[in-house]
Order: sequence, then structure tokens, then C-alpha cells
Amino acid sequence: MSFDWGNLVTWRNLTDLLDILVVWYVFYKLMMLVRGTKAIQLFKGVVIIVLIKVLSAWLGLHTVSWIMDQIINWGVIGIIVVFQPEIRRGLEHLGRSSLFAANKRENEKEKKLVQALDQAIQYMSKRRIGALISIQMNTGLEDYIETGIDLDAEVTGALLINIFIPNTPLHDGAVIIRDNKIAVAAAYLPLSESNLIPKELGTRHRAAVGISEVTDALTIVVSEETGGVTITKNSELIRDLSRDDYLKLLSNELIPAEDSKKGNLITQFFEGIFKGGAKR
Repeated sequence: MSFDWGNLVTWRNLTDLLDILVVWYVFYKLMMLVRGTKAIQLFKGVVIIVLIKVLSAWLGLHTVSWIMDQIINWGVIGIIVVFQPEIRRGLEHLGRSSLFAANKRENEKEKKLVQALDQAIQYMSKRRIGALISIQMNTGLEDYIETGIDLDAEVTGALLINIFIPNTPLHDGAVIIRDNKIAVAAAYLPLSESNLIPKELGTRHRAAVGISEVTDALTIVVSEETGGVTITKNSELIRDLSRDDYLKLLSNELIPAEDSKKGNLITQFFEGIFKGGAKR
């Protein structure tokens, strides 16, 4: 008995597979972008409502099912109204973006970011000035940005150094960098409860590990006790990095390859919606 591949590999089946992959990719990107923001609570609520709807229909609870239908029908309109500024920002961001090639100007900005970080790290490390710098990657950091003092400033080594000079108003807390700009200073990051963190490391290191446990942010710590440079990402803590080591790591993480496709439409649209983070 032979298997007829011709009936399986049809244009209809291929388009169905493509349809499923596109929807999966959209939801994956969306969830990655809203992690760490208040919008994730909205999506949890939506999932709960959908589960109640499916369960009530399966159990024959007609009244509950009808109520869930009304919530879903009117909830779509409610979401559009509540998130109107974010949706508009996403569409504007999409309209400004390049559709076909990596933006070389963005590459230049990211190279300047690495240079500014290097300048600040070198200065503070030699003088044992404590610092905590978290860089937003794919996961939103809006909940933590809201705890800081707004700056919205270009990243320069001099500015980073001045922020962390002891006994200045902004030195206590974290600097959060988003879209190659200093979004806020003096922000609070979650402290890790991990027992694997060496006892000699202080609050800055625990905060760096803590933010790496709940987001994909890249976080730099300069120790005020030793001047040592530590970088955390994805729950990993890399200690006592040399200049060559941290420059290589920062370049690999922050400077995209020339052939990377930063212009993909789905990511740009949802980044435009969520990265600004409307403060209500």
C-alpha cells in the first residue's frame, strides 16, 4: 500500500500551514513585546474569558456562554478605545520604518551606544563608582521605567558617569536604556531571591539578576567595592569581565548583523504600540 504524497502536499494545505505559522508568529512576537508591561494583565484576562466561554459551551451552560459572548463582542471595542493612543503610535512607527533592508543609521546608533557604555564603564570601574544599567531588548520594561525619573536623553559616557556619581540625586537605582536613549534614571528593579548568587555580591547584582529572570534585558553592573564589571542576561551572571570581554559581549548583543531584517512589519507594529508605554 503506497502513500499518496500528491494528495497531502497540495496548494491548499500549504496555504493553511502558512496561515497557521503567520498567526503563531504574530502571537509569539506580541507576547514577547508585552512581557514586563501592564498589558500582559489584559491578555491574561482575555485568555481567562476565552477559557470560560469554551468550558461553558462544552458543559451546556447557556447563560454563562451568552454572557461571555457579550463580553467578547463589546470587549473588542473597549480594547480599541482604551488602547487607541498605543495603536496609533504603532501605525505611525510602521509608516516610518524601512520595509526591505537593515537600517544602517540604526547600526551607527548602536555602535555609539556601545562606545558610550565603554567610556562610562572604564571611568567608573577605575574609580570604583557603583553603577546599574539595564538595556531593554525585546521584552518591554515599562513597569520598571515607571518607577524611575524621566530623562529621555541621548546616551553619552559623560551623562552616565554624572548620573552615578555618589551622593547625587539620581545615583541610587538603575538607568534604563530603551531605543538607544536613556529612558529613566533611579529606577527600581526586582531583586532576585536566588541562592546561587554569591554572598559577597550586593543589591545591585541581585537587581541585575532579578531583571534578567523576568525579562530578556541586558544589564551591566559596576561594583563599587572592587570596580569589577558584571553583565547579566537570561538569568546568567557573568562576573569580572575584562574590557575586551564586555565589549565583545555588548557588540554581539546590541549591534545587529548587517543582513539582519530589522524591517519586519509585525515586530515594528507591536513595538510601536508597546515601547512608548502610555502612562495613565
